[in-house]
Amino acid sequence: MELEKFKGIIPAFYACYDDAGEVSENRTKEFCNYLFEKGVKGLYVGGSSGECIYQNLDERKATLKYVSETLKGKLTLIAHVGAPSTRESVILAKYAEELGYDALSAIPPIYFKLPESSIDKYWSEIIDSTDLPFIIYNIPQTTGYSLSMNLFKKMLENKKVIGVKNSSMPVMDIERFKACGGENVIVFNGPDEQYVSGRLIGADSGIGGTYAAMPELFLQAEEFVSSGNFTDARRIQTDINDIIIALCSLNGSMYSAIKELLKLRGLNIGSVRGPLEEVSGEDLFKIEGIKESIDQAILKYRR
Repeated sequence: MELEKFKGIIPAFYACYDDAGEVSENRTKEFCNYLFEKGVKGLYVGGSSGECIYQNLDERKATLKYVSETLKGKLTLIAHVGAPSTRESVILAKYAEELGYDALSAIPPIYFKLPESSIDKYWSEIIDSTDLPFIIYNIPQTTGYSLSMNLFKKMLENKKVIGVKNSSMPVMDIERFKACGGENVIVFNGPDEQYVSGRLIGADSGIGGTYAAMPELFLQAEEFVSSGNFTDARRIQTDINDIIIALCSLNGSMYSAIKELLKLRGLNIGSVRGPLEEVSGEDLFKIEGIKESIDQAILKYRR
């Protein structure tokens, strides 16, 4: 398996809706082209940022289709296929394979607290349903399950398992997964707030929910890390974190704030789907200040 295509800045793709709140083909494809022109390495489609748990199967398939039609062969495309049931997850996995995606990924099962044997079986059935490589998605703060080293080692016995998207907050988790998997496994940094530290301690790449809001800054952060310029890497991470904290300080969903921010950057991909709450009132004016912070940071680090 050629792993280089998975190394770089890979934004988590946002759900794109029309003004009536339905998945929009035109806006999805516009967003694809926007990110392609920014120079990102790939896209992670249908995950948390894609509001997957609030969409039905047909809507999720539509987004996978629109992204593939626009960017297949141009960017690395990873399809997140985690769903409430194994049956739905397998349907999405097979569909992503038909569309030409480069890899699959999935969170563990949600809602019921299941034994680890059930999580193993869930992931394994998804993996066995296609010939695509698979990336484990570890995000315990939302799923309630923290990937154990024992299960990680067991999953790696399947050669189609090529990595883990680790969104747990302790940066040591990245180091441990990398130490276990070695050079034949890709470890993706999940928490955007620790991109630089995650890369330094072992992450090979990054998939993040705020990358698409400010791709220029994460691309620059990666350049600083890969070139060994750790002073500027630390500085840009501080600026990134100030922006993320500002986005999360508003009333309403962070994704709503990001979508309003993208409108100010010239891209309308709609709003968010309930129960995610829209940003409104005075917070809309605060987003103008956040955009200004992003613009200033881009200029600050431009070479």
